[in-house]
Amino acid sequence: MNLLAHLRRGCVLLAAALIPLSSFAQRSAPGAGDIARLVDAHYNQLHSLRAGFSQSYEGLGIHRSESGTLLLLKPGRMRWDYASPAGKLFLLDGKYAWSYAPGTNQVQRIPAKQLDDLRSPLSFLLGHTQLEKELTNLQLSSAPNGQFILTGTPKGQQDRVRQIKLAVTASGAITAIDIEENDGALTRFTFTGEQPNAPAPESAFRFTPPPGVPVVDGLPPV
Repeated sequence: MNLLAHLRRGCVLLAAALIPLSSFAQRSAPGAGDIARLVDAHYNQLHSLRAGFSQSYEGLGIHRSESGTLLLLKPGRMRWDYASPAGKLFLLDGKYAWSYAPGTNQVQRIPAKQLDDLRSPLSFLLGHTQLEKELTNLQLSSAPNGQFILTGTPKGQQDRVRQIKLAVTASGAITAIDIEENDGALTRFTFTGEQPNAPAPESAFRFTPPPGVPVVDGLPPV
């Protein structure tokens, strides 16, 4: 066999070897469903969760930034303690959502089943997480530092929310949530210092209104 024939045969063998490698690479690239199930696996094994949070809102000429600590306890309970503004509280006890801020002179309460609040997208972490059922039109993109961005629309909030973006680590932890409303407003939550299965006493999810402060049934502010 002459040199040219050897070269041709080598090219054929090389091409044959590269085809399955290329196919494997394509199959191994994660899809939106893969990352959604990774998030499910991360949170479904947890009983509770504590994390620091920052929250920003831009829309309708308003710019606001807040921060504090978030505590979750399954099933169905969450507590947002705000350090800035100090004393603000949003609490979901499984039956009611409570919202209070010093200086407002009232506590707002609404049945949990009627809650339409921009913090409620995190409620899918309070039960048996199935992101592919909670979000429609799931799409995936890459992000810096090996993270991923899952984009979708939360079911039941299509009239208000255009899309939600979850920043997800390679281990399935959510580090940020962007909520884009239909009117152009943008709310962003970022989370730091996640503590899986952190102490979360039942008493932390009981709310007693301050003395002399009336309870008003209605929608809480964001």
